[in-house]
Amino acid sequence: METVSERDLGLREERLRRLLASVPYVLLAASTLLTLVTHDLSRARLLETLGLAALTAALLWAMTALNPDPASRPRMTAASVAALIVMIAVLSTRSVWFAGFFGFTGYVYSWQCLRGRWRFAGVAATAAVTVAAYTGGLPDPTLRSVLLYLFFIAVVVVLVAAFSLLGEVTSEHSDERGRMVERLRETIRENEGLHAQLLVQAREAGVHDERERMAREIHDTLAQGFVGIIAQLQAAERAEAGGGGGSTPEGGGTAGSSAGTPEGDRAEWRLRIANAVRLARENLAEARRSVHALGPAPLEDTPLPEALAGLTAGWSRLNGVRADFTATGPVRPLHGEVEAVLLRTFQESLANVARHARATRVGVTLSYMEDLVVLDVRDDGAGFEPPPDPGAGGRGPDGGFGLTSMRQRVGRLAGTLEVESEPGSGTAVSASVPAVPREAPGE
Repeated sequence: METVSERDLGLREERLRRLLASVPYVLLAASTLLTLVTHDLSRARLLETLGLAALTAALLWAMTALNPDPASRPRMTAASVAALIVMIAVLSTRSVWFAGFFGFTGYVYSWQCLRGRWRFAGVAATAAVTVAAYTGGLPDPTLRSVLLYLFFIAVVVVLVAAFSLLGEVTSEHSDERGRMVERLRETIRENEGLHAQLLVQAREAGVHDERERMAREIHDTLAQGFVGIIAQLQAAERAEAGGGGGSTPEGGGTAGSSAGTPEGDRAEWRLRIANAVRLARENLAEARRSVHALGPAPLEDTPLPEALAGLTAGWSRLNGVRADFTATGPVRPLHGEVEAVLLRTFQESLANVARHARATRVGVTLSYMEDLVVLDVRDDGAGFEPPPDPGAGGRGPDGGFGLTSMRQRVGRLAGTLEVESEPGSGTAVSASVPAVPREAPGE
């Protein structure tokens, strides 16, 4: 179905408006022409008829050109309509054609230009003129003739009023639809502006979230890896210098029974260098995975409890600190993001123990509950004074980003992170997150 554009509708309305404006002149010209053709007028009568028609045309032009807003000048409008009705009456005495054709103009101008009861007065006056012209003059002074004359006038008034009111209702509906369309356009324009604003905000929020994600990934992978590499290289440096003992700066244990001898120092040096190289390779792989927003490598092919158990044992060997892992409750696969958050929290907690705690024992517990999964990391180290307001920054004992990163990660999953510690009494970190199950393949 072919649709009409708004521009085409506007052009049609303008053409219709011009056509309607020319109708009174066309009716006047047609009435004049029919009078000249059907009546044998004398020269004087002919000139009078043409003069009256020209005067009426001038009156029509003055009513629209000199008074474009009839409502603003009601007295001038009423006088103009009265003059038009008088001209219709005069012309109707010349020929019934003026009453039959041009008399229609009196109805239109009376209803459009006048207001209130004056509308009906103008229509009734026009009807009185045209009905008298049709019946050959005013009615005889008898009750029957007068009543019949008034009946015809009343019928004309009712018909004109009914059709005019119907036209007004239709016009009001059209205007209302036009206003609704305009309001809809305004709403669409506002929505487009709002949509553009939301896109900008979403883009900015996405950039901000990505920056925060990269900051956490860098801290949880590269920063921890660099700390471990530095610790291993420092131990290797001491072994090469003949320091022996194989202790890390964090208070780790010995590397083997041969430590303290030249061969033992050499073996300790090689072990520390190998550990540093392994840590560098692992963290390079983690860095690449972080850039591509992939999950942690330990969880790629290993369930979370086994991954945490293996990492706990590796951390214990690397740092020379006893560390035990325990899993409780029915173990079940969780959503990848949940497991990644628990793993990163576990790594950050153990990294803090290695850097600051000088602990001799660490306990890690992963508890599967009905709706929650809880990770607890406890140590018997030096402890620290937690900030009074964790939400104000939640930084660790060295003012670093560790606790803040853990809180942000856990908070993104609607979880909670609690840190209990005091100087000399060790530290306990507890992370609780919703136990969101892993999606089945194809879901």
